[in-house]
Amino acid sequence: MDLPLATTLTGYNISLWIHITAVVVGLGATFAESILMPVAMKGDPRHMPLVFRIQLTINRFFANPALLLIIATGVYQAIEYDWDFGAPWISASFVIVFILGGLIGGYFIPTDKKLLAMSEKEIAAAGDGPVEFSEEFQTMSRTEGFFGAITGLLVIAAIFLMVVKPGA
Repeated sequence: MDLPLATTLTGYNISLWIHITAVVVGLGATFAESILMPVAMKGDPRHMPLVFRIQLTINRFFANPALLLIIATGVYQAIEYDWDFGAPWISASFVIVFILGGLIGGYFIPTDKKLLAMSEKEIAAAGDGPVEFSEEFQTMSRTEGFFGAITGLLVIAAIFLMVVKPGA
């Protein structure tokens, strides 16, 4: 059955497309961050500043704008379908998105700035010799990796809630 384009192209469908695209492009890119540091360390620790520059770029120009689009389109969809904002799957999803925004703006971006500065300083201090990052750098990097894993699980949980809509 062929439906004319005008009957299938709705505001809701466009909103859903933007919503899903924002998740895939904006938040999907953050999953690549989990391999950047280990790959750089196995190759040449002198690449670590580039890792933090990439992570800052992903979070500033992909993840943050994506979160704004996800919230805006999510609100539109809930209103359009007259879904109850208090429904557990909707409210939990919004809580997750706000937690992600807080982590990105309040933790990941400032931490990446600190790690970038630390890595540059410690690489310069090594001169032409081998780079041995300080315990503080390594601890901060491991902690960021831990929170990165938690963030990934939150994204996956939100996707589950959006697809399954438990209790709807």
